[in-house]
Amino acid sequence: MKNTQVKINQPLNETVCEHNQKKLEDKKKKSCKKPPQPGAAQGNCSFEGAMVALVPITDVAHLVHGPAACTRNPWENRGSLSSGSELYKIGFSTDLSENDVIFGGEKKLYQAILDIAQRYNPAAVFVYSTCVTALIGDDTDSICKAAAKKIGIPVVYINSPGFLGSKNLGNRIGGQALLEHVVGTAEPEITTPFDINIIGDYNVAGEMWNVLPLFNRLGIRVLSKMTGDARYQEICYAHRAKLNVVICSNVSLGMAKTMQERYGIPYIEESFYGVENINRCLRNIAATLSESLGENLTSRYLQERTEWLIAEETAALDIALASYRSQLKGKRIVLYSGGVKSWSIILAARDLGMEVVATSDRKSTPEEKAKIKQLLGQDGMVLSKGSPNVLLQVLKDTKADMLVGGASNQYTALKAKIPFLDVNHERHHAYAGYAGMLKMAQELYKALYSPVWEQVRKPAPWWNEKIDQVLSGQV
Repeated sequence: MKNTQVKINQPLNETVCEHNQKKLEDKKKKSCKKPPQPGAAQGNCSFEGAMVALVPITDVAHLVHGPAACTRNPWENRGSLSSGSELYKIGFSTDLSENDVIFGGEKKLYQAILDIAQRYNPAAVFVYSTCVTALIGDDTDSICKAAAKKIGIPVVYINSPGFLGSKNLGNRIGGQALLEHVVGTAEPEITTPFDINIIGDYNVAGEMWNVLPLFNRLGIRVLSKMTGDARYQEICYAHRAKLNVVICSNVSLGMAKTMQERYGIPYIEESFYGVENINRCLRNIAATLSESLGENLTSRYLQERTEWLIAEETAALDIALASYRSQLKGKRIVLYSGGVKSWSIILAARDLGMEVVATSDRKSTPEEKAKIKQLLGQDGMVLSKGSPNVLLQVLKDTKADMLVGGASNQYTALKAKIPFLDVNHERHHAYAGYAGMLKMAQELYKALYSPVWEQVRKPAPWWNEKIDQVLSGQV
């Protein structure tokens, strides 16, 4: 399978983007169809994006066809957890050398697939191309097909070398690979009217485990998870679900739209962060499933049971959050994250009485950007880019009490001498669902009221007014 320009453009040309649907073909937004400029993807490439999307499939061997340096460590720095197989945490690489670049790496790849199958017996092998193997012209697709016949298990080729574009593009290419080679290749033992798929959640810090018990209590079965804590087999029969619940719209909407066109599965866009979001998510799932059942006792019972569950969980959560809300009320947050978190954490902060005074719109769909502006109001700031200098100025201008973002932003918070909370994929705490809301409140409280901040804001013992004058140029 060659990467033609048509194939590259396919996941970029988002058919479900309402912003584009309203425009004529020649006036569609170019950024929805045009890959990033060369060089702009360094450190954030489509190869990494594909791995981020697919590595959480836990019983699959993920083999990187390229130099060992390309493998890096995407398994551990993302924090996707497994309730079963740990195979996905093993980094497999063909470790191409200079000789392989000259003479080709196809034989090495074929032997690597056979060795993995013999030693680890995976449910499938996913082979990821890299810039090097794409440039030297290895026929990776043919090798994968030949190896699959030899070992008798699926070998899926993920054609996303890093130079194609951004991490976001790689996420979409990963989803396309699942649709082309995995979804629809097997049938579940049984199906129910209450089968759903969750798309775009990667079980970071075990967040999926905060939500699955809620669905179990409602009698709703999560047929397939794509891809947090997933097994290869469950993705094979994802086409039998009655509803797709999309968590990360920016990278998963195209997948949901394709499944709607092929299999007639409706989809809804939801978030698991914050009380208001999780309540709405449960209600929308129950309402959509009930609508497909028609007006009967079963559908009415599902909606009634959903309301009972929401009432029970929110009442218990209100009691648990009472002391934290009194301490967090009125605190101001600058939020620098992306995708679903850039707007859903605004609502989660409101649940705690906190105010988000600025957020980013990175990796957000046009609909999400509109939602961000609505939630922030006229006084809120929306950041498209957030260099350390920009964030420091925003923190100063908004008189923020803390910065919430990714791990790379913690040093900016330290420079500003304010608390920081990590909500991105490197975090070790689950913030989804009702249990996650309590954990978020606890972490925000610990960060804000740590005694270290009172100490670092004090002048050093050796500091005096004369030094201030020298540094400011007055002397």
